[in-house]
Amino acid sequence: MSNYLNSSLFLENFRKARNASNYVDKSPLIRDLVPSINDENRFVCITRPRRFGKSIAANMIASFFGKVDSTTIFEGLAISKETEIVKKHQQKHNVIFIDFSQNVESDDTFDSYLARIISKLKQDILSSYQNLNLSEKLTLSDLLKECWLKTGEGFFFIFDEWDAPFRFDFASETDKKHFVDFLHVLLKGQAYVEFAYMTGILPIKKYSSTSDLNMFLDYSLATQEKYSLYFGFTENEVDSLYQKNSQGRKLNFTRADLQKWYDGYITENGMHLYNPRSIIAAFSNNQLGNYWTSSGPSDEVFNILKLNVEEIQKPVAQLLAGESVNCIINENAINSKNTGSKLYIFSAMVVYGLLSMDGKTKVKIPNYEIMQKFDEALQENNGLGYINQLAMKSSEMLDAILNNEEKKAAELLEFVHDTETPLFEYNRENELTAVVNLAFLAARDSYFVTREDKAGKGFTDFIFTPKNPADDCIILELKVDSTPQKAIEQIKRKNYIQHFKAKLGESPYYTGRILLVGISYDKKEKKHFCKIEEA
Repeated sequence: MSNYLNSSLFLENFRKARNASNYVDKSPLIRDLVPSINDENRFVCITRPRRFGKSIAANMIASFFGKVDSTTIFEGLAISKETEIVKKHQQKHNVIFIDFSQNVESDDTFDSYLARIISKLKQDILSSYQNLNLSEKLTLSDLLKECWLKTGEGFFFIFDEWDAPFRFDFASETDKKHFVDFLHVLLKGQAYVEFAYMTGILPIKKYSSTSDLNMFLDYSLATQEKYSLYFGFTENEVDSLYQKNSQGRKLNFTRADLQKWYDGYITENGMHLYNPRSIIAAFSNNQLGNYWTSSGPSDEVFNILKLNVEEIQKPVAQLLAGESVNCIINENAINSKNTGSKLYIFSAMVVYGLLSMDGKTKVKIPNYEIMQKFDEALQENNGLGYINQLAMKSSEMLDAILNNEEKKAAELLEFVHDTETPLFEYNRENELTAVVNLAFLAARDSYFVTREDKAGKGFTDFIFTPKNPADDCIILELKVDSTPQKAIEQIKRKNYIQHFKAKLGESPYYTGRILLVGISYDKKEKKHFCKIEEA
């Protein structure tokens, strides 16, 4: 069996994805790539955060174009209706597919890793073209050139996780340059390249000079509209999946819950996308959870928060409060040696999917799943100055509410509001909401905290839904220049407690107390007040 050239491995990988119960058809991507074949713009690099469907797409592309029997696997998909493309291109090309995150052995050096890939690919070529009497002594690029000269057939190169070698522990800076040189020699200016498609996380310029791989067009989530809808799930796709998974079983979450947890990635043209791994896992487990952030080394990105604590403290606190932060993102900035700058830190986080664009000049934490990751990182990192102090105080805030300590809760709110470096304009109308968000950071460990959620006859400011249904539930209402009692009266009048009550004929799911919390803020006196009642 071939290792990389027209291998059945990529076909089998795509077959498994295609047969999954929640498969989403992204095959129109093939149609959009066809014009690039044998064109000057035949070098395409798709950069996306982890788990955004890059590998499934790469296996799909290889399966369609490669000389393997893929007829049945594409039946019923959108691309099967593109009869001219199917006739001209399906199973008509030599495809070399390499996943560079694979093929790693425990005792590898970079030289042994790369030599093994080259050796296996040369074996594939010599075996497939035995009739050409090719010399084993030829270099890989010369071998491919001879095949093209003698048969007139070129090659498709599909490289998944092309930038994985840059993250190998055993790869030195010299090794990384060697790898870029290898790709440069293999692909640039070579007539045998009919089409080259690579996927990765960080932009090409992060790893190469301006000329090494400059033949590639780099398509990222934040800056390029083209190909956007093929990576991540669109609103309509999530709607369809929700409807499908609702048939025959009761889902433990609403469609709105999926939006709060996993939406928030915004393309250059303003389209919203959901993290596909998290959506699929939520349906599979019938439970919301942190599926994406636990699937890769995203902690390494949070470590860069330590690089310039003074400059980023205020914007990070604003992000945690649910606000957007002004920052013009430059993805090429992550190639800079100035790794402590706000531009570097936030640009890297956008690339990794830990922040998303909010318009052209702002960034934000995209959704509840990522917000929890920020909370976790900041509570564990005592080197982040007053942000860490806020995180620590937030544990006390939750305890104060659960223990009915109204005075202490009000005092803790004032601590947040009067932080040594003020985070906001003190008397803004939405100021109190931001302060409460910060004051309850720690609550997110044991509660699903949602803002302006539908409850009873309206929308309450905050609902704290316990992850353990035996824990206390919390409904929190805010008032400015009023009283906390008025806030609690609104909770009762609009019957917000119905959010936690069982439907008629059903046993109650939440068995803890339902706490009604009213918080008010006097703008003139700059004082906070709190009242707690049990429903």
